[in-house]
Amino acid sequence: MRRRDFLTAAGGAMAWPVAAHAQQAGRLPTIGFLGANPVLFAPWTGAFVARLHELGWNEGRNVAIEYRWSEGRTERYAEIAAEFVRQKVDVIVTVGTAVPTVRQATSIIPIVFAVAIDPERSGLVSSLAKPGGNVTGLSLQATNLAGKRLEMLRELIPQLRRLAIIFNRGNDQTVLEMSDTEAAARELKLDVALLEIRRMQDVAAVFEQLNPRADALYVVVDQLVVANFNRILTFALSSRLPMVYSTRDFVQTGGLMSYGPSYVDLFRRAGDYVHRILQGAKPGDLPVEQPTKFELVLNLTTARALGLKVPELFLQRVDDLIE
Repeated sequence: MRRRDFLTAAGGAMAWPVAAHAQQAGRLPTIGFLGANPVLFAPWTGAFVARLHELGWNEGRNVAIEYRWSEGRTERYAEIAAEFVRQKVDVIVTVGTAVPTVRQATSIIPIVFAVAIDPERSGLVSSLAKPGGNVTGLSLQATNLAGKRLEMLRELIPQLRRLAIIFNRGNDQTVLEMSDTEAAARELKLDVALLEIRRMQDVAAVFEQLNPRADALYVVVDQLVVANFNRILTFALSSRLPMVYSTRDFVQTGGLMSYGPSYVDLFRRAGDYVHRILQGAKPGDLPVEQPTKFELVLNLTTARALGLKVPELFLQRVDDLIE
């Protein structure tokens, strides 16, 4: 039986150890959900909750979910983690960016990351097969895909000579993806401009300092970027910078292209991990899952607005064309 099928197959039973313990304590089993922004996270949160419902968990009836939002402020991670510990939630769901801080607050409460750029190299888990400790979840394989994204970007922009990379310098995982992206760009003989941000106020400054102008912008996605997505999009579009991402969600609102796994699917699969943990599984025994399906998404409206001529062979490879 495939691992994903096994995760799904356990959906029938209702006499679950953690659930039973919580009910004996006079409360519903509780999930602490830490994200960046309720509006931008809505498709991902919806997929997570829908999967829980399919597995027999109904919010307000046999499970509670406490939502907290960092709004891109990393200092909020510690505050929210401490709150979850005080509330004695049964499992915490978040993204890889927040895991180191949350793990400092608790070595007991299970932590599930729905997306993480490179969980093994960044030290979130001991290994993908045997995470150990109280942390597990889903990997993006983002660092391994950087070169492929740039090759695709060059197909769309043959004149590509200078690449800007915007990333959160305060996030070890995004630094890893930035480093891999920079190395891949150098192999393609591209000049690189690094746009380092650590807080919301940095976004305008890095675009103002982008001189000479770049031919395209590679966006390394994390919670800070998600919380400031509209700001980044506005600056990039005003500079007529084609943008490439790891997830389709930003292409739908004006970015040029993305290549990577579906965040909706990853958050949905995070529901399987939470289900297993509420049944009594130990997170350290649940292997980190790596994506096997990747989608190429292109915003044709943005391409036309930027004056790009999309090759027919490229269009044939696109999984989803946004017009």
